[in-house]
Amino acid sequence: MTLLRTVARPMLATMFVYGGTMALRNASAMAPKVEPIADAARSVAPSAPVSATNLVRLNAAVHVAAGLALATGRFPRASALALAATMPATTGIGHQFWNETDPDARRNQAIHFAKNVSMTGGLLLSTLDPDPKKRWIGARAKKKVVDTGHAIADQVDDLRS
Repeated sequence: MTLLRTVARPMLATMFVYGGTMALRNASAMAPKVEPIADAARSVAPSAPVSATNLVRLNAAVHVAAGLALATGRFPRASALALAATMPATTGIGHQFWNETDPDARRNQAIHFAKNVSMTGGLLLSTLDPDPKKRWIGARAKKKVVDTGHAIADQVDDLRS
């Protein structure tokens, strides 16, 4: 299973590192799509230095940093969760296929939208991936039952009485 993690995590992280790097390089070009979010943020916190370009850069930096962490196995569950948390906004803002009038552009954006939804599912599954040096929590609980001779529920009842 460790070999699988060694291969799968970098594969899953590749798009985030690449996409985040491209977004950092082209933040001003991507900013117009994010302007409504920046406007909303400024209305909530008028004194905060919020700009659409900075929001693009922040999202891109999270993608690069968490993508690299996932790829290298550093805090893999936390980095997968951070990436998954960014995906609804990234997907909803970046791939609005329903607003496209050109059939080819609409199809392309729909493909990217579906890809992002699929990647989010993979990231969410990655948040459940146990540490390879530890048993999965269900297996640890089962072992506890075998070692003690009775179920955890029985132990809770013992504590209550």
